Formats: sequence, C-alpha cells, structure tokens
Amino acid sequence: MLKLIGFDGDDTLWHSEGFYRDASTQFKAIIGRYVDVGDAQVQARMLATERRNLQLFGYGAKGMTLSMVETAIAITEGRISAADIHQLVEVGKGVLQHPVELLPGVREAVAAVAEQHAVVLITKGDLFHQEKKVAQSGLAGLFGRIEIVSEKDAATYRRVLAEFALEPAQFAMVGNSLRSDIEPVIRLGGWGVHMPYHVTWEHELEHSLGEADAPRMLTVDGPAGIAAAIAQLSARTEA
Repeated sequence: MLKLIGFDGDDTLWHSEGFYRDASTQFKAIIGRYVDVGDAQVQARMLATERRNLQLFGYGAKGMTLSMVETAIAITEGRISAADIHQLVEVGKGVLQHPVELLPGVREAVAAVAEQHAVVLITKGDLFHQEKKVAQSGLAGLFGRIEIVSEKDAATYRRVLAEFALEPAQFAMVGNSLRSDIEPVIRLGGWGVHMPYHVTWEHELEHSLGEADAPRMLTVDGPAGIAAAIAQLSARTEA
C-alpha cells in the first residue's frame, strides 16, 4: 500500500508561473523598444536560451533573469542599453520577491493526506527562493521532510525513496507537471496525481506519458480532489 506521498511546490501548493508570465510580458515590452517582437520570435528564442542554460543556472528566477539578459543582447545585436538591462534585472528581482499565495484549499488537502500517510515536499528550483517560499507558505509543519532539488528525474526520486527505505510502488507524487512530477515516478513504478495548473511553462509540457500509464495516475481539478485520489490509488495498490 502507499506509505509516502510527495507534493510539488510551485503551482501545486502555491501560485508561481503567473509571476513568470508577467515577467515575460515585461521582457517583451523592453525588447519591443528595439525590434518587432513578433518578427524576432522573442518567446521562442527566450525558451531556447533558458533550455540551453538549465545545466548552468538551474531552474528559477535567477536563471530566467540571466537568460533574459543574454537573449536581449542577442536579439538587439548588442544595441540594448545598460538602463534597459538594469530594468531586466529588476524584473527578475520582482519575481524573487513576489508574495506566496496558496492555492485555495491546499492546506486542508495536505492535512487530510497527512492523516493517513507520511508526506514529503519535493520542489525544484533556486535554493534560497524555494526556502523562502516554503517558510512563507506556512505549510512546512505539515511535512515530515522537505526536499529542495535541482532536478526532478528518476535519480532524484530514487534517492528520496532510498532514504525512506521504500519501494516506488509505495510512493505517489502530487503535482501540476507531467514532465517533472508524474512521469519519472510512474516510470520507476510509482503512482501520480496530476493537478493541472491553468498556465504551464513550455518546457514542462514535454513528456511521453500515454494510455498505458493511465492506470497508475489520476487527474484532479483542484486541491479538494487530492485526498480522494490518493485513497483511490491506495486501493489500486492493494488490488
């Protein structure tokens, strides 16, 4: 049966992607002073830069800010002013300083699951930023353990499960990203509860899950459905 339930942080417990979308809008406005934003394919070039830089900067607002600066210099062919580069840095700082807003009902959802199972928070991104969000969320006390990781892949989940001395079949992960929260866990032999968020970073949309994986995951509309989904998956493990 299920013994450990993992919860994602960004866009599962608290809002996050919306702040990055706002930063993207500001980025395009600044670049628009130099080039036709549509013709320059700003969004595609920014995404390509971010992906290329993930191995250097990791996930989060700091890596995004450096990628914005790099993309801006490339798109404007070095014409962007120091003042506008400074403005891009301020945009990035704004993302780092945004308030932590919990999804409605998520505290109750985590508490309900914690009554039946051990729960762990597994969130990826910049260490300082994630630590700050965890602290400001007020949810830290609900989790027996908090893992802030640089990547959510099979190796990361294997490590976490090994430290709990559990098999993948005893673990389920709750999150908004099929790529990071659900697919790696299912590939290991675990279970997933997918809770889509209304906006998702393009990088997180890429996955290879298909119909064959459906029995090992459930999709819920919001936090209110999480506890019931975990109970249903737990029943499947005992079948």
